[in-house]
Amino acid sequence: MIKILLVRWAIVSVAIAIVAAIMPSIDVEGGFFGLIGVALVFGLVNALIGPVLRLVSLPLTLITFGLFGLVVNALLLAISAGLLDNLDVGGFLATIVAAFLISVLTAVMVFAVPDPANA
Repeated sequence: MIKILLVRWAIVSVAIAIVAAIMPSIDVEGGFFGLIGVALVFGLVNALIGPVLRLVSLPLTLITFGLFGLVVNALLLAISAGLLDNLDVGGFLATIVAAFLISVLTAVMVFAVPDPANA
């Protein structure tokens, strides 16, 4: 169980690093340990606040056929940036694009990396 958690944490860290390298408006300071800290806080915000926001925004998400989920993910990224000094996200549109890219990259890497529980 710990192995799976550590692999997912590393995957999210790599996804955030790639997005920070691609997008000039996303800035992660602190090097490797700063990136690990950002991934940890982002994961905790997603785990603790994410379900509540998704439940509250469910009617809007249904009306927009799921597109409002991008706004919820961007809001979770903005909350993480507000909690951290070493993460800086740009404006509203840049945050939405960054949250979308982090989600896509994480999904692709989770699919590509074999599950440690089955290894």
